[in-house]
Amino acid sequence: MHVSPLSWIALACAIVAAGIMLYYLVKRPRLDAAGKTVMLLGVGVLPITVAMIGNMQGLAATERQGFCGSCHTMDMWIEDANDPESESLAAIHSRTRKFGNKSCYVCHKDYGMFGYAMTKMGGMNHVYEFLSEWMWYDRDEVLEKIHISRPFKNENCMQCHSTTGSIWSDVSDHNGLVDELRTGATSCVSAGCHGNAHPFSKPEEETPSNAEVHTALQAPVLEGT
Repeated sequence: MHVSPLSWIALACAIVAAGIMLYYLVKRPRLDAAGKTVMLLGVGVLPITVAMIGNMQGLAATERQGFCGSCHTMDMWIEDANDPESESLAAIHSRTRKFGNKSCYVCHKDYGMFGYAMTKMGGMNHVYEFLSEWMWYDRDEVLEKIHISRPFKNENCMQCHSTTGSIWSDVSDHNGLVDELRTGATSCVSAGCHGNAHPFSKPEEETPSNAEVHTALQAPVLEGT
């Protein structure tokens, strides 16, 4: 398991802080200017550093697919995203180097000015819903009762697929709908376009009938779109 260098720094700071406090509790040395400076490190600077790194690492962990799939409610979504044979949008994007184990977060996060905070607030709502109700659902109830809270925004797709590159423009259907796609009037994940990213969780009529949609997405390179 890979351990971030920041984790080692936090551990070192915690050990040093604990050592300083233990030394002063046991030895009770004289608190002159130097002693007060060392105490400031032990009870202030180093613990605050540990707390800051802990928060940073904790928030970074919430961006990973493993965190999103840590409740059984998301088992089917994670299974599909990691299925090498799946041709769903979620699986195809999860296989690219630009998404990898952060595919859930990259696709679903809010890209607005306060996007990070809003995404985390939305995530806490998911935690509440899971603890209060979802955790008791079986797989059939999960599919029936749990749905995305709001329509998926084209802006999220356009963070990578800018709609201005040559590869994107070479698709005739794109050119005919470019204004509607940029304004959100037509959804990229509508049944007539690419279909839902998690088709197993939606009725058959909401998934695209044209398999070429998925075939065109097999290329892992996103540049030029």
